[in-house]
Amino acid sequence: MKLDHRALSGLCEEIRQFLIGHVAETGGHLASNLGVVELTVALHRVFDLNQDRLVFDVGHQSYVHKLLTGRRAQFSSLRKVDGISGFPKPEESDADAFIAGHASNSISVALGMARARTLRREAYHVLALTGDGALTGGLSYEALNDAGQSGEPLIVILNDNGMSITRNVGGMARHLTQLRTKPGYFSLKQAYRKFTLRIPGGKALYRFTHKLKTVLKGALFHCSMFEEMGFHYLGPVDGHNLEQLLAVLDWAKRLPEPVLIHVSTKKGKGYAYAEQDPDAYHGVSKFDPRLGVAARKAQCFSDVFGKTMLSLAETEPRVCAITAAMQSATGLSAFADAFPARFFDVGIAEGHAAAMAGGMAKQGLIPVFAVYSSFMQRSYDMLIHDIALQNLHVVLAVDRAGLVGEDGETHQGVFDAAYLCHIPNLTVLCPASFSELTAMLEHAVLHVKGPVAVRYPRGGERGYHENSGLDPACILRRGDAVTLAGYGILIDTILQAARQLEELGIQAEVVKLNSIKPIDYEMIQASAEKTGRLLVAEDAVREGSVGQRILAELVQRNAALKRAEFCALGDDFIPQGGVEELEARCGIDAAHIVRRVCAMLPAEDRACRR
Repeated sequence: MKLDHRALSGLCEEIRQFLIGHVAETGGHLASNLGVVELTVALHRVFDLNQDRLVFDVGHQSYVHKLLTGRRAQFSSLRKVDGISGFPKPEESDADAFIAGHASNSISVALGMARARTLRREAYHVLALTGDGALTGGLSYEALNDAGQSGEPLIVILNDNGMSITRNVGGMARHLTQLRTKPGYFSLKQAYRKFTLRIPGGKALYRFTHKLKTVLKGALFHCSMFEEMGFHYLGPVDGHNLEQLLAVLDWAKRLPEPVLIHVSTKKGKGYAYAEQDPDAYHGVSKFDPRLGVAARKAQCFSDVFGKTMLSLAETEPRVCAITAAMQSATGLSAFADAFPARFFDVGIAEGHAAAMAGGMAKQGLIPVFAVYSSFMQRSYDMLIHDIALQNLHVVLAVDRAGLVGEDGETHQGVFDAAYLCHIPNLTVLCPASFSELTAMLEHAVLHVKGPVAVRYPRGGERGYHENSGLDPACILRRGDAVTLAGYGILIDTILQAARQLEELGIQAEVVKLNSIKPIDYEMIQASAEKTGRLLVAEDAVREGSVGQRILAELVQRNAALKRAEFCALGDDFIPQGGVEELEARCGIDAAHIVRRVCAMLPAEDRACRR
């Protein structure tokens, strides 16, 4: 039985309270989900989303959708190992049409689904739920251009919750917006269309009145861009008015053409703290919903990066900072305040950011592009073609390198160590502590020639707080039974394993790689030939990993080794969960490293098996 409007409003309030309470316990994306409660409820009311296809953009705003598709009882496991994902995941539910974790692809995916539906002569609706932020990415415009001209019945919902896409001018524009979103308007419009098509000369009359309406609407609403692309534009619609939403969605459902619905929503809607500071409530850890999110106190690598950038900019006027819609998250807010003319937020456009950095470097600036590892994947071609090919001095500050935890497969930074090292001219540095990040970033900006990446993890330091210098590799611990090699934040895990092995009477030598391109093969070979055994450990994919490259090089060098192995994250995508849990599951924690070493030793030396 369908709920009436009053009951639907009550459901929306119940959902909001549920989200606030549960996200406070599990952490996750809050403000964006609070902003789409009415919109998601309306979508589920008008469409059958087990059959119709709803493609989310980014997907962090899919919590309401998950609640309405039978996953309420699983919300305590949100973003945990073996729990439900914080993003759409088809293996969880048939209602999740497509995995979504990165921005600007939803319209492309939806158009592909619509074309598949047509070619297979099937009957279902296809919708793309995108955002004003996603429209800063060029992929969105490639898709809009194609979709609008395709003639495919397709509904694009533009969730405008921040940047104004269109500006409505004057009282008449507001009046017409209200009129256009009343249910009676759509009934009248449909009846008029049917009537004109039945009378002599009706088609010409309808075309004339339609063109006149389009001209007037373009003058009042400034929305002609979408219509020029071939979309039937509806809106702007109040994204928290269920009556308007239901009427517009129902009308769009009947139109046999590409439709774009412009919906205005408020991030954090219904929770005062989130409404006042939606950025702080975008992604949250556990918090007390009565008090709000506590100010973060623990220092992280992103903070250290931001402070170092400030210091560098004060002494070197050529230093500029670039980010792709991640100013605060990458630690650049203070830089943006202090040097606004040298700070560039390009929106969700990583490819553009990389190419622009190449242009800046070619003309004598020192651009530093701060970007999450998983998002940098989107700029791979530009890294090769627009930066490395001309050996331009661009600094890539690769944040969230390695396992990031609860955001899961789409956000794990486990590929950059492989694909960056394939690019000619590129240097790749891997700090393991705050002091190393500061020293390596300064070195990258002021002394390295050509492109250089400095990759560092999410969160803060572990047990290792030293600064091992700027040499490509160094020995942190001497031993004679086995050589353990690694880089980045995992060096602390390797040191833990060495200490545990020492308790078992096994002396491990630890080689720390400060650079994974170039690699100091001579030091690794000398250490491994001395101990006779080598184990390389890293939090990266197996294929193309540093360990694989090291072992291949040592084989070519005919290194005199008894055993040589490496452990990485395998060939699977890594799901959500705590970083320590994931390291244990993937076999790169200290306990697994100890067991691997024990298996490498001859039987008489396996004291660790007692």
